[in-house]
Amino acid sequence: MIFGVGIDLIEVRRIEKLLKNDDLQLQKIFTEHEIDYCRKLANGSQHFAGRFAAKEAFLKALGKGWREEIKFRDIETINNELGKPEIILYGKTKSIFEAEALKCSHVSISHLKDYATAIVLIEK
Repeated sequence: MIFGVGIDLIEVRRIEKLLKNDDLQLQKIFTEHEIDYCRKLANGSQHFAGRFAAKEAFLKALGKGWREEIKFRDIETINNELGKPEIILYGKTKSIFEAEALKCSHVSISHLKDYATAIVLIEK
């Protein structure tokens, strides 16, 4: 059964500004794994933007917004061995997910030069 669906679209230049100006803010949003992954890619800002969109889309699908002390770093997007993005949860976000008896989440990310988007579906 579908519990929730979320989608987000972001301009890549918003993330580019963050990358140039505020490393501490970057570390508040992204996990070390996400930072390492994106920084090694030629168009890293597009990948950062895609992961940011995935975090926002996940929160929309969860239906909780920024309540209950949810943090961006509690939502991590990794790529499995085939390159498929997957979401790993930590902290309060993981606790909420488990308390709602949610089964799993699915994420798809896409990006172009100027925009990145993500959609998340959560199953119960």
